[in-house]
Formats: sequence, structure tokens, C-alpha cells
Amino acid sequence: MICFHFRSLQAALLLAMSGISAYAAPPALPGTMPNYFEQPSGEAVAPDSEGFIRRWLLLEPIEKPNRSNTVFTDSYLREAFNTEYFKGQTTVVPSAGKVVKVDGKKLRWHALDSKLFNIKLFRFASNLEKPVYGVLFWAVTVIDCEEEIKDVRLAVGSNSASMWWIDGEEVLLLSGDRRMVVDDAMSRRLTLKKGRNIIRGAIINGPGMSDFCVRFVDDKGAPVTGFTVEKL
Repeated sequence: MICFHFRSLQAALLLAMSGISAYAAPPALPGTMPNYFEQPSGEAVAPDSEGFIRRWLLLEPIEKPNRSNTVFTDSYLREAFNTEYFKGQTTVVPSAGKVVKVDGKKLRWHALDSKLFNIKLFRFASNLEKPVYGVLFWAVTVIDCEEEIKDVRLAVGSNSASMWWIDGEEVLLLSGDRRMVVDDAMSRRLTLKKGRNIIRGAIINGPGMSDFCVRFVDDKGAPVTGFTVEKL
């Protein structure tokens, strides 16, 4: 026991000499961005009061150089989003921390809860010291419905262009150079099945900020909130 205390004291003295407190709080994890994101809890969560889905798995950005966003035509986007960058990109629900390889570079998935209704992709990338311009982001989340929910529309705003799938089926394409606007584009009427529904998005941007917001609305435009978002 005496030996243990001596070593502890010795370690504390060394820390003090180096200017580091022995009782300092551990450094923030690389994936935490206190103004924009927090680590998800261990429980499923509801969408916010306006129906926005704030919990997502985000992949570190894939470099996709574009000097202008005017190139984001439907044909360009379909080619860009249908290119296979990594195995399982349109089928697998990744786990937080999983690493994929894109053009020989290792990119990691991060599970995050947004503190805002919109998901600040630019801040996500810059905090991780990743490229912020000329980038392609992949986002995945899973919602659970206790019962089937009919006649809803997926409502999305994105900066810049994006494509969205539910359970592997394309439901929405936002093309062109655009700013993020709430409910900027809406899908056709959809049915959310009882149980799990997987939402997947790809967001591309050249210069400028990158972000998106997603929710479901009913046939009157009111937010749909009768589901939960899984722990990721």
C-alpha cells in the first residue's frame, strides 16, 4: 500500500512539473461539438416537437471536388450518388466507430445527436479537421413505428444537393445549387411500415456551407411525431 501511494505521489509530482493537473478533466472526445452535437444517449428518442429527426450516423466526408454547385443536375447527381464508394453504402446500417475505405482513405462513422433542428455537416467536418469543400456526405438513421403510418411525405432541406432513400428505395432528389430551407422538397405520399424504417441520405456540396434537415409531414403539412429514433 505504501508503495502504491508513493507511486501515485510521484506521478502527481511529474504531472505538476509538466504543468498538467492530476485532477484535470479528460479532454473532449474528437466527435463532440458542444455547440452543435452531443453523443447519443443509450435510449431511443422521439423526433423534436416540430418532427425533425436529430439523431444520425454521419460518415466523414468523401472528397468530391467541384468548384461550383451549378453542376448538380439530375444526371450528374444520379451518377455521383449511384457510384459505389464503399461496400454496403446503400444497404448496411453502420455502427458508430465503424471504418470504411474510400479510395484508400479510412473514413469513420459517427453517431451524433444534433442540438439544432438541422444537421451542421460543415461543422461536423471542420471539427474533425476533414475537408469542408468539394465533399460528399452519407447519413443514416433508423426510426421505429409502433403501427403503420400512411400518407406521409419526407420533407427535406439541404445545402447543397441531396438524394434520399427509405428502406433502399429512392424517394426524393434535391438538385441544383440550393440553400437549406425547411421542407424545401417533399416526396410523394409514403407509408411508414410498422417496425424499423431505414432512412439514408447523400449530401453533396462544392464551395460554401453544408447542412440538412429532415422530417415527415402529414397530408395537411403538419409534422409527424409518432415514432422513435433508434439508439445508433
